[in-house]
Amino acid sequence: MASLTFNPTGTHLSLPLSNPKPLRSRFTVHCSSTSPKLPGNRPLRVAVIGGGPAGGAAAETLAKGGVETILIERKLDNCKPCGGAIPLCMVSEFDIPLDIIDRKVTKMKMISPSNVAVDIGRTLKPFEYIGMVRREVLDGYLRDRAKAAGAEVVNGLFLRMDLPERTGEGVYRIEYTAYDGKKGGAGERKVVEVDAVVGADGANSRVAKCIGAGDYEYAIAFQERIKIPDEKMAYYEDLAEMYVGDDVSPDFYGWVFPKCDHVAVGTGTVTHKSDIKKFQLATRKRAMDKIDGGKIIRVEAHPIPEHPRPRRVLDRVALVGDAAGYVTKCSGEGIYFAAKSGRMCAEALVQGSENGKRMVNEGDLRKLYLEKWDKKYWPTYKVLDILQKVFYRSNPAREAFVEMCADDYVQKMTFDSYLYKTVVPGNPIDDLKLAVRTVGSLVRAYGLRREMEKIGA
Repeated sequence: MASLTFNPTGTHLSLPLSNPKPLRSRFTVHCSSTSPKLPGNRPLRVAVIGGGPAGGAAAETLAKGGVETILIERKLDNCKPCGGAIPLCMVSEFDIPLDIIDRKVTKMKMISPSNVAVDIGRTLKPFEYIGMVRREVLDGYLRDRAKAAGAEVVNGLFLRMDLPERTGEGVYRIEYTAYDGKKGGAGERKVVEVDAVVGADGANSRVAKCIGAGDYEYAIAFQERIKIPDEKMAYYEDLAEMYVGDDVSPDFYGWVFPKCDHVAVGTGTVTHKSDIKKFQLATRKRAMDKIDGGKIIRVEAHPIPEHPRPRRVLDRVALVGDAAGYVTKCSGEGIYFAAKSGRMCAEALVQGSENGKRMVNEGDLRKLYLEKWDKKYWPTYKVLDILQKVFYRSNPAREAFVEMCADDYVQKMTFDSYLYKTVVPGNPIDDLKLAVRTVGSLVRAYGLRREMEKIGA
């Protein structure tokens, strides 16, 4: 699930668009003097388990970096329930072609529990937009790029992994069922031995279980793809909607996001998973006047992690994307962070192995991947965690949240943070004014609730 969530804080993210540097130009060798050469002058062998944005980006980077790469994905036509929003920086940074972007969203409506709607997007520059994609299209494209770079892409189900007997030595033995159409629906059990493993196999990661990565709290995302009449689809040409309220989710939000010829309508929750269909029904009801007459063409549901796993690296195994828990709170954004973590992890393996010529170790993955990741993105995750705790806890808080979204400064900070993913200080004077307005909005919202409770008593 990916989305834009408004960020009324004193930090925002801003990065000017520029031509991205070629991938290889960013590779710098950080090879330990004690790292042994691989026997027989063979290249480093890495298995990437999972073929979503994290796995596809990792496999492409590894293959381009001289590493022998196998990517194993159980379902090559997977349609993950996902809002499908990607930031502008991902389009340039990952060279995403415009023809796989279904819609360029330049307007949003944030709709409060009392159905007060705030229009958002007036601070966007003419070239700025939020890209809307279908996961089956984006994921397939990234896997195809990995294959073109030299990675072997296998349609298979990861079964188990035997760890080396001694840390830093030996190989990982990967067992999987390959589906090539020759053995029928049952597939054929196969084994591959590799030097390192990238676990990109989602929230229910089997790789994570193999290394004892620990559990995390998760949300359930439920989404319906609805084909609506053309005249209604015109309304969503460049517009997305987000609904907040106890009716659509006690701790998240509902959404209507435009796709190529239909809309995706969904919601999510951490605290009331058994009520997810009730929340979905309420989301459809809130949007009914705009989607009435539509036909449900697909129903999707999937767990979404709420925080990073306790362990993300063990020896020469690393977790990325949803498997690592890289989904932001408050917004539920995960596509960009999945692809970025996959690339950063792969770059660490390429750098640590001297472009596939040497063995890597846990130190390479910790220093060149985990430390860099945490330093770069921890502030973003922390800010959104605070926002969720403050503004998603009650309907009065949500009313205040929507009221603040009408502020131009809030909108500018929000879009800068979402589109470019770089934290810089906000304007101190504007931040102070915003803090005062935030408190005022919360006071008014809670005062209104007390008055409504008196009327209902």
